[in-house]
Amino acid sequence: MMLEFLNPPFMQRALLAAVLVGITAPAIGIYLVQRRQALMGDGIGHVAMTGVGLGFLLSTNPVWMATLVAVAGSVVMELIRWYGRTRGDIALAMLFYGGMAGGVMLINLSDTGSNANLTSFLFGSLSTVSDEDITAIVVLAAFVVLVTVGLRRQLFAVSQDEEFARVTGLPVRALNLLVAVTAAVTVTVAMRVVGLLLVSALMVVPVAAAQQISKSFKVTFVLAVVIGTAVTLAGTVTSYYQDVPPGATIVLLAIAAFVLLTALATPLARRRAKGRESEEDRCTLEVPAARPASDDVRV
Repeated sequence: MMLEFLNPPFMQRALLAAVLVGITAPAIGIYLVQRRQALMGDGIGHVAMTGVGLGFLLSTNPVWMATLVAVAGSVVMELIRWYGRTRGDIALAMLFYGGMAGGVMLINLSDTGSNANLTSFLFGSLSTVSDEDITAIVVLAAFVVLVTVGLRRQLFAVSQDEEFARVTGLPVRALNLLVAVTAAVTVTVAMRVVGLLLVSALMVVPVAAAQQISKSFKVTFVLAVVIGTAVTLAGTVTSYYQDVPPGATIVLLAIAAFVLLTALATPLARRRAKGRESEEDRCTLEVPAARPASDDVRV
């Protein structure tokens, strides 16, 4: 049967998680791209590893614990961006590498954790998505969608020009913190499907692909979500049939979409440019010659 992949319960959970990841990752990623913070998701993913390890050590749900630690880490990252002007990059590097090392150490210290658990969180795994994980992912994804869609005008203004947004009366620092926290939540939403090391790619690549054929923020937002959802679903189904890592498959499909849209956008841009040149030439020919100025014209 063509739809036999829908029969196993773990695939039903994995596909639902894939859809939510495909929607949420580009939804927050577009603001990170606008802010030139495309690699922020990668840093948060490193920090979230400590939360995963802590979850195994305390025998709690790793998704919720990773969310708490990732949110705390994103707040620290934003504070470093505000105040750490001289040695901010060193502080961020220590935060990222410390988060990864802490996660590895805590998982190995726990009684229930193992290297197999670590790999599933780093690169994603279909069979490990549980009903409890789905509950957490649905709640967190709803928060991300509510923020990215409900506050899209304010977030867009802050992402484009912080100084202008501040002059207009927007709470710039609060909105920046909200973007950081939402990015952290998105990382934990996606880690079961894509993996912590690859989630940043799903935040950025669909947005970059959509930008190749769209110049409008609204259209880019919708296209990025469509591309993200399509590649996560296709990657999840492919990994089921071909027994390949879902995270790597999803990211490679996203990159393929970027390459394809870039190839389509180049001749389209040339055609539009030629069309504008032809229109300008036609308008120039149709403009009547100016009448010579007479002495009674008032200046």
